[in-house]
Amino acid sequence: MRKYFKLIALAITLGCSSQMNAQVDENIYKGIEFNMPRVKETSFKNYSVQITEFGAKAGGKIKNTNAINKAISETSNKGGGTVVIPRGIWLTGPIELKSNINLHLADGALLIFSKDFSDYPLTKTSFEGLNTIRTVSPISAKNAQNIAITGNGTIDGNGDAWRYVKKGKMTDGQWKNLVASGGVLSDDKKIWFPSESSKLGYKLSSNFNVPDKITEAEYEKVHDFLRPVMVSIVNSDRVLLDGPTFQNSPAWNIHPLMSSNIIIRNLNVRNPWYSQNGDGLDLESCKNVLIYNNTFDVGDDAICIKSGKDKDGRDRAMPTENVIIKNNTVYHAHGGFVVGSEMSSGVRNIHVSGATFIGTDIGLRFKTTRGRGGVIENIFISDVEMINIPAQAIGFNMFYEGNSPIVEEDQNADDEKRTEKAIPVTEETPVMKNIFFKNINVVSSNEALYIGGLNEMNIQNIKVENSTFDTKKALNIIDADGVELKNVKFTYSEGNGATIYNSKNVDLSNVEFETTNSNPIIQVMGSKTTNVKAPKNVDKKRISISKTANKNAIK
Repeated sequence: MRKYFKLIALAITLGCSSQMNAQVDENIYKGIEFNMPRVKETSFKNYSVQITEFGAKAGGKIKNTNAINKAISETSNKGGGTVVIPRGIWLTGPIELKSNINLHLADGALLIFSKDFSDYPLTKTSFEGLNTIRTVSPISAKNAQNIAITGNGTIDGNGDAWRYVKKGKMTDGQWKNLVASGGVLSDDKKIWFPSESSKLGYKLSSNFNVPDKITEAEYEKVHDFLRPVMVSIVNSDRVLLDGPTFQNSPAWNIHPLMSSNIIIRNLNVRNPWYSQNGDGLDLESCKNVLIYNNTFDVGDDAICIKSGKDKDGRDRAMPTENVIIKNNTVYHAHGGFVVGSEMSSGVRNIHVSGATFIGTDIGLRFKTTRGRGGVIENIFISDVEMINIPAQAIGFNMFYEGNSPIVEEDQNADDEKRTEKAIPVTEETPVMKNIFFKNINVVSSNEALYIGGLNEMNIQNIKVENSTFDTKKALNIIDADGVELKNVKFTYSEGNGATIYNSKNVDLSNVEFETTNSNPIIQVMGSKTTNVKAPKNVDKKRISISKTANKNAIK
């Protein structure tokens, strides 16, 4: 019998070793438009332990925090290897990955984190791009080298215990059951909180989810509001996430921060659609990254590229750069592929291809606002399929103030009003430039392409080619300099074909607009609009130039 168990353990070890040492498919590096460094891959000793060897008990009732952390620490101290979570339900508090550890979830393994808030002490960290204080993440790694989470099991952050929930995001039956489960309601009865501490934190936060009306000494009063990201990887190098399902996170799901040489593949990332800040993957101030063959179905943005917010982000001075994102599928999300809005250290050299967005609010989303600073540049996006997009297929918003793409009950569409008056350009002025799209196919969207820049800092050098859009509304270009659409077709039913406001160097000469409505195909507005090339086959009677526009704007 003892020999039998040794053979089983050997099989697990060999299986883990095989998965861990599987190299990146060379096709991932093909067709990249910039000089992409080779990502340094993880490699682990052929040594394996199971958490049961350290006293862990399955069943979902006994916390295994000490056993799992002991298995990780002792294995790391011996030079590293694989720590196996066997099949079963394993309840635990926060665990910390250490260098040279592969945390492997066997088939049928469910690692579920405690909903006891006292298990998660406060710690200094960064959240939503700001230096702040949060509770410790369920899974964390800091200053680690050569780490991985692999296997086909599931990691559940028990996020429903943490998250506040807006009534407007639930059915009447769901809301009734949630209120009956306990917790407290906001004063207007429209938001449910898990505790009074959580409700207080909400009241003391004017800046998204980071309390800014209290001193550091008072943070413990709002402990329950400070819900953590589920997987926090900080200042680490050679990181692999391969295989598991990551679900039900308290806040963001997976958050690599200031780290390098990262491979994220074959994941299933899920959150309820009503989950506040239920992002899938937030890659922040990282470099040399591969993200491929993943699926996302989440409550906020799916694949999001960030680099810090406002002064905290600029002081960090660590852009996110050299990233390949291929062959990912997104279902519900606020955005499929997203840059911003926290991008104050800059974002550059990003390749996205082979994506499929199914019912995603916005397909390709770029957002920032005055005060951020930072430069978004050299983004290359190709071969993307989208269907049933409720908002924009491609959207640029330089006045982003936190609204969801589909305005929620407690939000106002006027919250993100454009400010026509230019303000001085400073280090706080964000920049978007050199962003290229090709082979984008969209079936059924509310709006195909919206480009909204700043009066004082136009969005620069945007090119879309070889693309088709089946949409209600087609094209809006505002405060942009250098927009070229080549071999692009819009089939649309509402509004103008293209509305161009205070923009210059707009080339639509190779665009086809197909519609049954009688509105202008091209409408030009704003005194700053110049050098617009209209489609060659558009009747001049279908071109409208407003009274305040430059009469020679159209060529």
